[in-house]
Parts: sequence; structure tokens; C-alpha cells
Amino acid sequence: MNIKVKNLSSGISIVIINEPKTYNSLSFQNLTDLLKVFKKLDRDKKTKVIIIEGSGRGFSAGHNLKEVKNLKVRNKYQKLFNLCSKLMLQIVEGKKPVIAKVHGAAYAAGCQLVASCDLAYSTSDALFATPGVNIGLFCSTPMVAVSRKINRKPMMKMLLTGEPIKANYAKEIGLINDYFSKSKLNSETLKIAKKIASKSNLTIKIGKQAFYKQLEMPLRKAYSYTSKMMTLNMMAMDAKEGISAFLEKRQPNWKNK
Repeated sequence: MNIKVKNLSSGISIVIINEPKTYNSLSFQNLTDLLKVFKKLDRDKKTKVIIIEGSGRGFSAGHNLKEVKNLKVRNKYQKLFNLCSKLMLQIVEGKKPVIAKVHGAAYAAGCQLVASCDLAYSTSDALFATPGVNIGLFCSTPMVAVSRKINRKPMMKMLLTGEPIKANYAKEIGLINDYFSKSKLNSETLKIAKKIASKSNLTIKIGKQAFYKQLEMPLRKAYSYTSKMMTLNMMAMDAKEGISAFLEKRQPNWKNK
């Protein structure tokens, strides 16, 4: 198995795509294993935040083109792209916040993976691209995730030219949250993960679900839906505890109930 998981005592689980010889490609096997890992971590009560990263020279080059070329038949192509979509949906629809920690290149489905994560941090020399047009295969599924994080004009430029963008521009257009030197990326990513892990798991789960659902709704429906979600949240023990702790000027004792 090319997917490794490290569980830290702080409730942070680190998922590592460990296939540097293929630049951590999203092959059938790696996608299958990643999907299993994310589903398992989503059920794990000890895991509060998930970080995903790649080993070796970079994050991920996307699909394994040698594998793609050898598939040859329509139903196998469809199976691969459906599997990739399932992984991205699992990340978005899962209960736990997911942070992409990126170094080197995040191309095609690798860029899609970054965009699918709730937060993303990279090294200052990281590169991001949807370069499918260069090989005659438009990045249609990657654009679903990326176009929901950045505006249309920069998205179309990435798609139509296939040119990579640098970390500073990726931050400017909203693809990543921030970038750091190689020596600081790990500590800075862990810092934000620990901050999120210190919050109520239940509140984070309710909020993450509500955030993505309301984005797809018309304004009036979004307010109606989020009013119901806030009411649901307010009935939880953690909301009552959090408000009491704030008023009493003390640290909250989360029960995740």
C-alpha cells in the first residue's frame, strides 16, 4: 500500500501518498486506498483534523498516464474518473476538516485534490496546473474542484493554456490559503491543524457540512437552511458550554455532544 497514515496525539492524522517514483500519481490503486483511508478516518473518533501530503519531489502529478493509456476501453476510463470523483466528494462531504500540505507540483487531478481540501498550504516554490490541454485531454474533472475555489477568468486561463501557476498567484486567486518556506511549511500547517483540533468536533462537523451545502443554494434557501443548522447546533451541549465558558471567561470543556 502506497498510502501511509501517521496519527499524532493532538488528534491530527497525516495521510501521505508514498509513491515518489510516479510522482504520487492518483492511480486506480492509490485512489482506492485513499478512499478507504479517508472513510476510516472519518469514522475515527480520535481524528479531529486530516492533513494530506505527498512524498519525494512533490505533491501529486495527477493520474498515472501510463496506466490511463493502457486502459483502452470506455468503461475502464469511466471507472477511473468516477473513482477519482468519489474520493474528492468524500473529502468535501466528510466530517473532518482536510488540509492539503503541498510541495513541488500539484498537477491535473493532483491540483483537483488540493482544491477539494478545506484548506491548503504550500511551499513558496510550489506549482499548480491543470495541464490536460497539452496532451489532448481537457482537465474536466479537475476543473470542478478548482473552479469552485477560484474565479472564472484565472480558471479558464489555467485550463486553456495548461501553464502552471506559482504559489504567490495561487494564494492571490484563492486556490491556497498561504505559502511558506520549505523549513516552515510543516510547523505552520500543524499550527493551524492544532488550532482547529482544539475546537468542538461536533461544531466543526455541523459547520463544514453547512458551508458546502449552502454554497450551492439560492440566497433565500441558504438562509433558511443555515437557520435550521444554527438551531440544531444551539441545541448541542457544546454550544451551551461554549457560551457559558465565554461569559465566565474560562476555557471550554468540549463534550462533542
